[in-house]
Amino acid sequence: MSKLCYTVNVMPNIHLYLLKHPMKELQDIVNAFDKASAAGKQTALATVVHVEGSSYRHAGARMLITENGQLTGAISGGCLEGDALRKARLVMAQNKPMLVTYDTTDDDDAKFGVGLGCNGIIHILIEPISSGKANDPISLFKLFLSKRRAVVLATLFSLNNKKAAQPGTCLLLTENETLEGCFPDNIIKEAILTDAKDVLKNGNSITKTYLYNDEFTCFIELLQPAVSLVIFGAGNDAIPLLNLAAVLGWHVTLIDGRTNYAVTERFPLAKRVITAKPGEALSYLTFDERTVVMLMTHNYNYDFAILRQLLPLHLTYVGALGPKKRLHRMLDELKEEGTEVTTVQLESVHGPAGLDIGSENADEIALSILTEIQAVLKKSSAISLRDKPFIHDRSSGQIIQQAL
Repeated sequence: MSKLCYTVNVMPNIHLYLLKHPMKELQDIVNAFDKASAAGKQTALATVVHVEGSSYRHAGARMLITENGQLTGAISGGCLEGDALRKARLVMAQNKPMLVTYDTTDDDDAKFGVGLGCNGIIHILIEPISSGKANDPISLFKLFLSKRRAVVLATLFSLNNKKAAQPGTCLLLTENETLEGCFPDNIIKEAILTDAKDVLKNGNSITKTYLYNDEFTCFIELLQPAVSLVIFGAGNDAIPLLNLAAVLGWHVTLIDGRTNYAVTERFPLAKRVITAKPGEALSYLTFDERTVVMLMTHNYNYDFAILRQLLPLHLTYVGALGPKKRLHRMLDELKEEGTEVTTVQLESVHGPAGLDIGSENADEIALSILTEIQAVLKKSSAISLRDKPFIHDRSSGQIIQQAL
């Protein structure tokens, strides 16, 4: 009886770049695919499936490539896209996935036509996309994008034998259902499904190598919904905050009690613009662990009424614009009226909101606030990268061997 063994490389769940949220990148890829498909153009999907050392993008970065050379998404800082395009055209022609490895630790980067300087080895899986194939990657992306829930996506490939079959994106797991693609073996499928359930529960993407007759490696990736930012206040200073959040791919809802301020024309990038008094405002909202809130109405009574309702919800982040004494006054009044304000509740409240980056105007303050929210969500120390021994902590990439 053959034994199933694997090694595991656990990816850290902390990223310090303010890049587009993966959900935004996936949405852009889906939109580009639909457009290309309607035009009758062939497409291929390039996915960074494994990184050894340093690279600009992590495992999970994706790029859609059309036969006429249109690129949506990114797999590097621009260094690898040209060569990936050439490989993708071959993949489309052969209708067969391909694993490509770029070794940027080599000082002779001339073969790529540019000095990379990333000092890492990047493995990229390029797979043709066919809308007629059951559970193709784009269909799985659409399922993820349709609901606000975490999913696990599994991408299977042969790391040590690039000429072997490369199954590609093969599984999407949610709390309630599993969609499967092509697996080389049922035993590997069951092992991946078990590991995918653990990833969904524990919240860390992993990479495993399964040894069973043939050797396959699987990138088992946790995908989370976009950040939902709720801004209370439709003043002019809310405009740059909303616009910057939208660039990151966050879903922004704006609420204000003033009908002449809370209008879609002033906030075209908002997912929703709501006019509501503080007593009814929260009835329009749904909160989850990816929801953050910013209080900036410049109306003390409005902000106070909203804060009273938000504290019991134990949100990850509640920011308050204005001086510290303004927030302290609100909290003191809540205590005086008999509202219990616990230490746990206070941990999520940030006032004045933002990190100290020397902000003066509304644009800079918006950047400061979003940087703080990003740091809180990623549980980052938010220190200068210059003062860190390395950008991304890869020390948790332990190798584990086990026979089943």
